[in-house]
This record gives sequence, structure tokens and C-alpha cells, in this order.
Amino acid sequence: MSAVLEGNPQGGPPGGILSKDRIVAGPRFNRWLVPPAALAIHLCIGMAYGFSVFWLPMTKLLASTDAAACAKQSLLSEMFTTSCNWSVPAVSLTFTLFIVMLGVSAALWGGWLEHAGPRKAGFIAALCWGGGMVLGGIGVAMHQLWLLWLGCGILGGVGQGLGYITPVSTLIKWFPDRRGMATGFAIMGYGGGAMIGAPIAVALMKHFGATGGGGGVADTLMAMGVLYFVGMSAGAFGFRVAPTGWKPEGWNAPADTGKAMITRNHVHLDKAWKTPQFWLIWAVL
Repeated sequence: MSAVLEGNPQGGPPGGILSKDRIVAGPRFNRWLVPPAALAIHLCIGMAYGFSVFWLPMTKLLASTDAAACAKQSLLSEMFTTSCNWSVPAVSLTFTLFIVMLGVSAALWGGWLEHAGPRKAGFIAALCWGGGMVLGGIGVAMHQLWLLWLGCGILGGVGQGLGYITPVSTLIKWFPDRRGMATGFAIMGYGGGAMIGAPIAVALMKHFGATGGGGGVADTLMAMGVLYFVGMSAGAFGFRVAPTGWKPEGWNAPADTGKAMITRNHVHLDKAWKTPQFWLIWAVL
């Protein structure tokens, strides 16, 4: 299968290196090169479910504290204290933040993704998730809880949202004949990310903790942030978009069977969120 067309398929000037018109695949491009790119991104953001390995070490960053005084601190005081260790509920709120931001960012920028293309969206996701972990590591090093929330929670959550929907959206377009299998590739990576990332995080904390203070948490977050940025960027630059009108060889869209529970109609996002079905599904989720 061929290389890609490095330029606008309509004959106009090529866009920037991240633009959608630079990644339109040629007629012989192998669509099976797209799932590994999607997997690379989801394996990285899947570490979100492995963050529990950090919670306990984050509560033991300071060697000597006034236990009686620290026991009375509020969540607000924990955000800025440099003399008391954080509590598990305070640090685990990071998980809540990036899961909430996953949904918010996917909702806000899901439509933009279709125009910007998967390379740009995937690269921004890499910047947010990898950069957010680095910023969170700096927050741990400075013992500033608000900075951990801002980095890993909010910025990282935006990376989660864009990093989640970009591979899924791209794979569905390349595999209209095997939608379940294609999306399964990506979701497999999201689930497997914690299985791979958590042991790496534990090993890195053990390594960095032996040579520095704070249990090696800060150095581990920053190192993994850089690692994930590289991995997600590689995945983003591996994406290609199908040419207009492309479909798998020998495949035709299934005919309308007339079954009442199956529709072939398309509802645009602008209208979908106004329907009761949308909000009922949202409420269940």
C-alpha cells in the first residue's frame, strides 16, 4: 500500500505538519497501520487507572511533621501547605479531576477533532497528558497540591479526553466493516495501560527513591510524563485519514433490514444533545 499524499488532495497548498490535509492516505495505504498508532495513545492515557500506586507514597513525602496540627488541616490548607503531609482523599481527588475533564474535553472538542484531524488532536493530547504529568511532578517536588491537581488533574484530563476520542474516531472511519474490532483495539489499550504503567511506576519510584527524597514520586511522574509524550506523539504522527469516498475493497454498506430497533439515519451533534435519548444515556453513564 502506498505512501501518503503529502499535500492537499484538492491541489491547494499543503498545510502545516499537523494539518489534516497533510495526512490523507494514498490509494495503497495499509489501514492496519492505524491500530498500532491508536494503541500507542491509549496505552499511555490508560495509566489513569494506575495512578492509585501514587496515592500512599504521596502521603509520606515529608519526613517530620506535627501530627496533631496536621490532623486538623482542611482541604483548602492542604492545597498550599509545605509543612504537613497530604491525606489520601486529597491526593486521590486528582483522579476525579482528570476523569471529569476527560468527559468535558471530549464534549467540548469532539466536533473540532473532525475538522482538525487526528494528528493535531493526538499531538495536543500528548502535550496535555505528558506535560500534565511533568507539571504534577513539579507540584509534588514543591509540595503544592494545587499544582498536582492542575497538572495531572485538569491539564492531564484534557489530554485524556482528546487522547481517548481521537483513536476511536479514526479507527471507525478506517474500519466501517469491523467497527467493534477496531474500537476494541483502542479500548484494549486503555485498559492495558494501567497494567503496564503501574509496575513501571512502582519500579521507577523504587529507583528514584533510593537516590532522592519523597519516595521518588516527583521524579517518576516527570519521567513517565516525558515517556508518554514521546509514545503518544509517535502514535499521533502515525495517523492517516481516509480519502473522501474511500471504503474497504469489496465492502458495501449493509442494506436497510427494516428492523425497528436499527436506524440508518444520521443525527448531527448539534441536534443530538437536544433529544431526551441523549440525556437519558448521559444520566445512565
